[in-house]
Amino acid sequence: MIAVGNSLVSEDLLEKKFVCDLNACKGACCVEGESGAPLEEGEDEILDRIYNKVKPYIPADGIKAIEKQGKYVIDSDGDVVTPLVKGKHCAYTFFENGFAKCAIEKAYNEGKVDWRKPVSCHLYPVRVEKTKVYDSVNYHKWNICKPACKLGDELKVPVYKFVKDALIRKFGKKWYGELEQAAKLIEEKR
Repeated sequence: MIAVGNSLVSEDLLEKKFVCDLNACKGACCVEGESGAPLEEGEDEILDRIYNKVKPYIPADGIKAIEKQGKYVIDSDGDVVTPLVKGKHCAYTFFENGFAKCAIEKAYNEGKVDWRKPVSCHLYPVRVEKTKVYDSVNYHKWNICKPACKLGDELKVPVYKFVKDALIRKFGKKWYGELEQAAKLIEEKR
């Protein structure tokens, strides 16, 4: 683990390689799993605020799930997450040409809303766990992402570089600069 700001960062972010290969996985991270996307504090309020602008991008089954369950729910671990459609895909997911995509992000890309998507989605495969003292920043390994690991190896892109924009969104430019410095020092020692 590396100390960066008020965080402990797993060296896996520097050592493991990763580049999403949507042609291989088809956006499976929006479909697989036991619960919806984790929401950070305040992101539930953002969903309340932007929902009507995102709703036109959500398919009928997603709207039905949201109207029945709510714009966000509490999962079995007690976390606030996006709801699922029939226990399967995120209610904010739409499908296009066989690919699972995010309705929130589509609305963002079209300038309809000012919020890209939940930070947890933007950060993936990085997961952040808050403790009372620090944030634990870890690489999450998932079998559905094997093609992303393979592509990352081929392109030689470490996880922290793949999720650069998301890490800056979460922690800020100064924090990311410190992470880059730590990565350089570790690389020099090898």
